[in-house]
Amino acid sequence: MVESKPEKADANKENVDSVQEDMEVEETGDVTVKVFTVEILRVIKDMQLQHGLRHGDYQRYRGYCSRRVKRLRKTLNLPQGDRRHYKKRDVTLVNLERTDSDERFLHIPLMLAERAWSYAMQLRQESNTELRKRFHLIEKLRKSCVYALQLQELCGSDRCDARTKLEAEAYSAWIHGSLHFELKLWQSAAENLKKAQVIYENLAQAMPEEEQTVYRAKVEELKPSLRYCAYNVGESSVNDLLEMRGQAGLLGNLSHLVAQTKAESMEAFQMTEWRGRSVTVRPEKVRLFLLSIQELGKSIEKAKDFPAKIELLESVLLDCKDAIAAIKDEIKQDPKLRQSSTEAGSGGLIGIQYLLAYMSYTRLKLTLDRNLLLVAQAKLTLDDPNTAAKTQQAGKKTKPQDLSRLYEIILQNVTEMQQLSGMETDGSYQAEMESLALSFRAFRCYYIAITLVAMKRWREAVAMYERSKKYATEAVAAKTPCTDFDVRDELKQLIATIEGCKFSAHAYSVLEDDNADDTVLFGKSQKSSKPLYERLSHYKEDASLNSRNPNVFKLVPEMEPIPAKPLFFDLALNFVEFPSLEDNIEQKTAGKGTTAGMSGFVKGLFGWGGGAGK
Repeated sequence: MVESKPEKADANKENVDSVQEDMEVEETGDVTVKVFTVEILRVIKDMQLQHGLRHGDYQRYRGYCSRRVKRLRKTLNLPQGDRRHYKKRDVTLVNLERTDSDERFLHIPLMLAERAWSYAMQLRQESNTELRKRFHLIEKLRKSCVYALQLQELCGSDRCDARTKLEAEAYSAWIHGSLHFELKLWQSAAENLKKAQVIYENLAQAMPEEEQTVYRAKVEELKPSLRYCAYNVGESSVNDLLEMRGQAGLLGNLSHLVAQTKAESMEAFQMTEWRGRSVTVRPEKVRLFLLSIQELGKSIEKAKDFPAKIELLESVLLDCKDAIAAIKDEIKQDPKLRQSSTEAGSGGLIGIQYLLAYMSYTRLKLTLDRNLLLVAQAKLTLDDPNTAAKTQQAGKKTKPQDLSRLYEIILQNVTEMQQLSGMETDGSYQAEMESLALSFRAFRCYYIAITLVAMKRWREAVAMYERSKKYATEAVAAKTPCTDFDVRDELKQLIATIEGCKFSAHAYSVLEDDNADDTVLFGKSQKSSKPLYERLSHYKEDASLNSRNPNVFKLVPEMEPIPAKPLFFDLALNFVEFPSLEDNIEQKTAGKGTTAGMSGFVKGLFGWGGGAGK
């Protein structure tokens, strides 16, 4: 009886609060309704991997879920009583319909369901040795089903989008399927698990490519349980389970929700297409850049001269580099994208990687356009002897070697296009780049030939003309020309120009040889460093022969290397036997001893030497 007063006071307070909340909702009816999006599967997968389930530690994950619920209730001001009294407060639609509502209200029933599920999985591990814990496991799974139904009811309101509704329905079906699987209700378990699998498959098809990985992994995770259920149900019911996708009554308005999810994803992310494949554009900088280059062609056409066009392209190139940097930063910051990038390293490109390849191709394409404008600007001041006379602009004249250098830079750009990450295995793309490289090689060889003509190296020039014609012919005959750079008309004009240039250079080479013979016949003097006796078979006028020092014969022969005097080594010394001198050595030794004895005797007799001192 003592505790009834505070309880009544709390109840009255809650009634007043609910009335006030209803009045606030009515007053703010004209305000835009806030729609929540909760990626339930991705949220729980990230939390499970970060808090113990990577190593199968369900107890650690259960503790994290409890702490997470406590933090959420404190942050969202949704406590369950006070320090003395406990009063259960679930999340209701009223909490979601507030003007200051938050999507984290939906996380509370989700965390409660995950906590009960993780406790059940922990008890499953322990039930291998303690069979009584299996009853506790069933109760925890039932509790998890209650919270999953509560989450599904909240997500079914107008405050959540179609994706959240589908994910909540699939999550609830999976939890119920897990409960019925433990209860060995195979038919019901198979129906719920199949329902979850179908929803996840449809979600994977509706989502962008980089977000499909988690849904496809969940679909694969459900397959063993479905096979075991089908085995226990019997072969007669397997076909019925597989035909659940087409049953309209089981999944309700699944097709409508999937279509709505696709529409929402299309609105949220702009789609762009490259080489027959659509890709989602997530970063804002990339979207703005793609919108800005849609009218780039018209802007270039409106530019007055080549410097203005080149400046416009360079400014667009800076924006393109910023967009590429934004894509790389998103890949680094989002662990999901980074993991998908490593998984797709050996296979095909995922969406974000394909977008990066497309933006890199766009950067190289813009660079190539700028370099081609530089070539067109240089041709205005080029003195090309093979083209018709034209009015040249004032300024510094362009040399043919400058153009050949520009085409060398262009070929480097084409090589970078060929080596784009992920496009190495695309046969049609590589064929297009190869035909484009042949086209620019033809132009480079043509201007190298013009450079050789200016140096009067006629034979090398003819060879370069032949090679240029070969490259141009192969590029024109290519089956897959590059659509972004179609230069086939210019190549045909180049082939026609080379036909005349080649014969002209050949004629100049023949005339040069004839002029050399004429100089010999007409007696023009030519100097030679060889003496006369070495060139007797060639007649040349040499004025030095009539001088004081004619170069007829070298009187002093040239120095020639000759072998040096060999070294002789006395190898027989080791085998020579010398006569013995031992007799002479003994006689000398005897003579020395006698002399020493007499002197010692005399010194001892007269007291000389060191002996007297001693």
